[in-house]
Amino acid sequence: MPMAAALGAFAGTFLHRRCFLRPPRNPTGKTLRTAAAAANRAASSAVSTTEFAPNTLDAKVSNGTDQLACPKVSNGTDQLACPICYHPLISTREETLTSSLATNMECVTCKKAYVNNGQYLDLTISGGSKEFDETMPPSTELFRTPLVSFLYERGWRQNFVLGGFPGPEKEFEMAKEYLKPTVGGTVIDASCGSGLFSRLFAKSGLFSLVVALDFSENMLQQCDEFIKKEDISKENLILVRADISRLPFVTASVDAVHAGAALHCWPSPSAAVAEISRVLRPGGVFVATTFILDGFYPAVPILSAARQVFTRATSQHLYMSEGELEDLCRACGLVGFTCVRNGSFVMLSATKPG
Repeated sequence: MPMAAALGAFAGTFLHRRCFLRPPRNPTGKTLRTAAAAANRAASSAVSTTEFAPNTLDAKVSNGTDQLACPKVSNGTDQLACPICYHPLISTREETLTSSLATNMECVTCKKAYVNNGQYLDLTISGGSKEFDETMPPSTELFRTPLVSFLYERGWRQNFVLGGFPGPEKEFEMAKEYLKPTVGGTVIDASCGSGLFSRLFAKSGLFSLVVALDFSENMLQQCDEFIKKEDISKENLILVRADISRLPFVTASVDAVHAGAALHCWPSPSAAVAEISRVLRPGGVFVATTFILDGFYPAVPILSAARQVFTRATSQHLYMSEGELEDLCRACGLVGFTCVRNGSFVMLSATKPG
């Protein structure tokens, strides 16, 4: 990461940035609202419906939004789907997913069973297999190791400041600005790792359901430990193990997806963003942060070609340029791309049309 940060900073010094610290824009010219958000706002006269326009890394969230009280979750199963056939899941118990009990799930169509081990619900295709285990590229497998999972919030993530990341608290404030139209709905913290942002979402009380989702078993175990240590209620928080390119959610059932410092680690960014687009409701928002390195490769064709060859040969996706990120979102059916940059850091946002 330090090398990536250094290259990003060098590129940022000499290259023009199309959206450096550019405020987010609303492609429709009005505040988008999901049905859940609209109902939540109707119940509270203290919530402002004006648009937002942060123009620096010091963007703040209005007090009215911070104090928003969201409805309680009665059942977290309605949005879950079988990752094999995408048909709904049913609980094998009467308890809700957010209860402390280990609630197993079953597909109503293919009858595939999915196990909750008391820490997280495993909704991967290979979950429960006795012999077979899915092996991902090194960039994914690295985060499945106990050591990296343990170190992630104990020094690993702190090094991102070298690449221009403003820090988790500031990044969370920035993300909340983009996610204002979805307040009161369901948010997935995709590739949540040890739950750094999942816990912030849960403690904020802004969403009726927070889904901490990751492929790494050890990361989810760390997430569960931090939740217990910080005494965070699981009343509106569930932990789910899932493949980012095979999300176990009903189509058009989720209000927001957040992915912090994760996109560059996904085996197939296009498959992942396409899945995110599929599960988002019309008007739903995708917000992500990643490392960005543009300028070198587009400007020098031979380097661009070399990067493509390396990517195909190793299945490793290097950091994309701003243009590539925008094109990726567009190709996956998202609109209104906007971003904020600082060194190698970029926070991007795009919206599901409708």
